[in-house]
Amino acid sequence: MERLKPLNAKDRIILALDVDTIEEVIKYVDLLKDYVGFFKVGLQLFTSCGFEAVEVIKEHGGKVYFDGKFQDIPNTIAQTSINLMKRGIDFFNISATGGSKMMINTLNACTNYAKKNEKELPIILAVTLLSSFGQKTLTNELGVEMNISGYVLKLAKIAKEAGLSGVVAPDTDAGQIKKELGNDFIVVCPAVRPTWAIVNDQIRIVSPSDAIKAGADYMVIGRPITMAHDPIAATKLIIAEIEEALIQKEKED
Repeated sequence: MERLKPLNAKDRIILALDVDTIEEVIKYVDLLKDYVGFFKVGLQLFTSCGFEAVEVIKEHGGKVYFDGKFQDIPNTIAQTSINLMKRGIDFFNISATGGSKMMINTLNACTNYAKKNEKELPIILAVTLLSSFGQKTLTNELGVEMNISGYVLKLAKIAKEAGLSGVVAPDTDAGQIKKELGNDFIVVCPAVRPTWAIVNDQIRIVSPSDAIKAGADYMVIGRPITMAHDPIAATKLIIAEIEEALIQKEKED
């Protein structure tokens, strides 16, 4: 797992490539591969360009984080995850709400495939709760009476017990997750927006500084970079904010 623990500020940035064309993928990878740690291939890009997007990112020198949030019967997700391994993806997620059996089967299948084919086991994360969810949606629509933080922590514990490498969770829960599940348990923080960026459609958002102070290892950032007039300049501002937060956090620790 240490191979994917971030070494510096730029390594902590996962750039969300929420685009529709290979040309856009090439544009952002060539422009930003030296300024971010990973490029996120999510459902929008994947349903538009398929695995060609993954191949292009790798060919142009980038690393891939596959954000599929998979949830189905255990065997289906296990086989799906093996297919990701065959494509050389070493960092991806599945949904924690799929249950422990789904997560355990996936990990076991990937472990067996890695041993049989002499490949490195990928980092497998569990997505806890979408950043577009608020307490009202969780309680009134899903019927979950727990508060969001308690629910996220519960899902993180299930993922940890299943043997997964970490979770995707908001910064408000990162500190408690680290405290209870250990510093080596990876936390990826979604919906990160610098203070100068537009919020868009997500409810529970945080700044890069907030994410670092909370204990997040990685943060997913998309539109503040891709929609910026100067994506490199925007990324450099974010890197500077992360570096400052890391220095401050080290002093406080």
